Amino acid sequence: MDLEAELGAQLAERRAANLYRERRLLASPQGGRVVLDGRQVLAFSSNDYLGLANHPDIVRAFAAAAERFGVGSGASHLVCGHASEHQALEEELAAFCGRDRALLFATGYMANLGAISALVASGDLVLEDRLNHASLLDGGLLSGARFQRYLHNDPAALAERLTMAGRRKLVVTDGVFSMDGDIAELPAIAPLCSARGAWLMVDDAHGFGVLGRRGGGVAEHFGLGQDALPILIGTLGKGFGTAGAFVAGSATLIDYLVQFSRPYIYTTAIPPAVAAATRASLQLVMAESWRRDRLVALVARFRAGAAQLGLEVLPSSTPIQPVLVGSEARCMAIGAALWQRGIHVGTIRPPTVPKNTARLRITFSAAHGDGDVDLLLDALAEAFAACGEESP
Repeated sequence: MDLEAELGAQLAERRAANLYRERRLLASPQGGRVVLDGRQVLAFSSNDYLGLANHPDIVRAFAAAAERFGVGSGASHLVCGHASEHQALEEELAAFCGRDRALLFATGYMANLGAISALVASGDLVLEDRLNHASLLDGGLLSGARFQRYLHNDPAALAERLTMAGRRKLVVTDGVFSMDGDIAELPAIAPLCSARGAWLMVDDAHGFGVLGRRGGGVAEHFGLGQDALPILIGTLGKGFGTAGAFVAGSATLIDYLVQFSRPYIYTTAIPPAVAAATRASLQLVMAESWRRDRLVALVARFRAGAAQLGLEVLPSSTPIQPVLVGSEARCMAIGAALWQRGIHVGTIRPPTVPKNTARLRITFSAAHGDGDVDLLLDALAEAFAACGEESP
């Protein structure tokens, strides 16, 4: 079988189905306005929710640590790559989350795979929300445990699945669902897991820094401590504006992951400078609550305007505001029309979302202003009008 012909045919099929993915070239820091493919655009596509990715305090902290430690960690944490900045960040994250300890990972994907693969194996049971992030689904599939998905955000469906056999039972859910923007029903899910002897793991990638009075995410938002939510995952490349991820929980859980999580053991540590930058970011997340207040106001302004335009926006109180379009072709056409008007949004299509639910994934940042929202709404009205109605 010819490699070029075989792979080329699959790529051609993806193009024809309006599912081909392309990268735009970023030539500026993240912010409300960025330079993509050589032009300045108003960006509603980044996960830099608090507008911290280019904050001068964080940049200075990174530069100072790079002067001291260099630009690379040089080894895994367990060899000689665990620097004082890593240790300090882990301790500060644990305190921030109200957990005994925290453990840094290179990416959120690795944190999810690393936790699930260490905690369950053949003979165990993993139950996951149907709309979980791909990294969570992959972790469950690759773990070797029996893998089942339950209806989205449906505690009753989860309860039914929890009757299935398994030596260890692990329930895994997003805290904020990345493509729908809604929040997991943790006040119902957490006690259900406790009553059925299941371990609850929450990936709070899109809630961490954004939800809660201090930015502690869904755990703070719902007041769930370590006993109720024993395995908490957070990422640092979204609301915190830096890079990396962590698992937070009991001292026993973290010690266990150090010993048995292969993605942790066999991966080079993130640069100490990134850890130092994140420590500076953590201070800003806690001190500057106005960033979260700003997001609430921006989302309210957008949803009110979208309702006036008759747009179908999924129910979400988070900075993720998905506008349903339908077909892949129409979604791409509307995205292109917005681009022509100087606005960039994410055009999300299968397999990331179910077929016929292609959408504009609009995300807000504290770096946006009221005028930016108004420009977006005007452009959406023009783009939807130019692209016409969905064909029956």
